[in-house]
Amino acid sequence: MHVYTNRPEISNAVAKHKENGSKIGFVPTMGALHRGHASLFNFALERCDVVVVSIFVNPTQFNNSQDLETYPRDLQADLELLEKINPNLLVFAPGTTTIYGSKIKSIDYDFEGLNMVMEGAFRPGHFEGVATVLKYLFEIVQPHFAFFGEKDYQQLQIVNKLVAIEKLPVAIIGCPISRHDDGLAESSRNMRLSQSHREIAPFIYSTLLKAKELFNDKSIGDVHQFVTNAFADSTLKLEYFEIANASTLEHTESKKANELYRAFIAVFAGDVRLIDNIALN
Repeated sequence: MHVYTNRPEISNAVAKHKENGSKIGFVPTMGALHRGHASLFNFALERCDVVVVSIFVNPTQFNNSQDLETYPRDLQADLELLEKINPNLLVFAPGTTTIYGSKIKSIDYDFEGLNMVMEGAFRPGHFEGVATVLKYLFEIVQPHFAFFGEKDYQQLQIVNKLVAIEKLPVAIIGCPISRHDDGLAESSRNMRLSQSHREIAPFIYSTLLKAKELFNDKSIGDVHQFVTNAFADSTLKLEYFEIANASTLEHTESKKANELYRAFIAVFAGDVRLIDNIALN
């Protein structure tokens, strides 16, 4: 497996594959790789000739310094997992200076409100940081396709907007949420859960499934009330539950014909923050 740490090396390696007519896929990650990431890699490998995986903990997307400090990092374990998945993967594991130079700063994008709701409201500056690092990574790797999990559905919409704003020549592919057998969405944060919180965390998804069921014949207000009541009796702390238009992410209080809706949720299990979402129709 080839591991690159600087811009010229990975850019040149990708360019050579492109000269041979290869389709390049790209999966950006922050490491702490798990089965959810593996599903993205396999999804990309099925559709592309060459797949690049980046491993970079991006400082500009953390609005909480403690969250950045405690984010799990184990490059060697990540590389061992990637080797098992496919030894032909290209890995880009840059340092912060390689990406940002001497100024670690986000670009101020106008996402037309996509970044102001849900995750954006509770994590100010988060999506600007995500978009900035992706802009730099896309420019370095120059992939034909980039793959993102739908667990971070709001991020997926932001990335599509970024590509449109910057007119980047990359197609963004959303991939289904990977879940544990008990329904908990795969996440690097899961490894920080205590045993008791890990046992109760699947309640998040089971609540979303019930909300989806209720959405068919109940009002949006009724669905909100159900979720609020459900978590009032749980040791998990509900930060937000939102039903929004699946494309615009706009808050909605009543259903309209021919529109798609999605439910979004953020929950604290102790000091570990977990997010999830589900298509409602």
